[in-house]
Amino acid sequence: MPRDAAAIARLHIRSWQVGYRGQLPDAFLDALGADLGPRTARWQRFITEAKARGQVQLVAEQDDSVVGFVTFGPSEDEPRDGGMGEVYAIYVDPDHWDRGYGRSLFTAAVRGLADAGFGTATLWVLESNARARRFYEIAGWRVDGARRIERRGDVELREVRYRSALSRAASS
Repeated sequence: MPRDAAAIARLHIRSWQVGYRGQLPDAFLDALGADLGPRTARWQRFITEAKARGQVQLVAEQDDSVVGFVTFGPSEDEPRDGGMGEVYAIYVDPDHWDRGYGRSLFTAAVRGLADAGFGTATLWVLESNARARRFYEIAGWRVDGARRIERRGDVELREVRYRSALSRAASS
């Protein structure tokens, strides 16, 4: 919901600052905090426009506070493939890691993609993010060989793509 945008923006920044420490430059991560206002506005827009794009966002809450989120929908990779879904983002507040929130959100995203009729799904992850890669591999996802480099200012985000076949029966 749009009212969750500020909490999601804060959680997104904090997850990057803790989870990517040692993988991305400290100065880049430290500067993310200054981005809270614009990032909140981007999340408000994303949440408001998500349904029209066939995208879904789910949050995990504890004591009425957002502790994690996942976003998913049709693949944004080129060339477009109508049978391919994508998990765009999944983040859990570092204070709530290893409590099952990530697994629950990821399971719900995979079920949502399968229920929407996608036969396959992908996701992108930092190549250096061993923790996240292990999480996806435990869930049965595998690297498919695709790589990309995204730039955020002077910082390169080197990513690898994971893929999994989906089945409606397996998602139940």
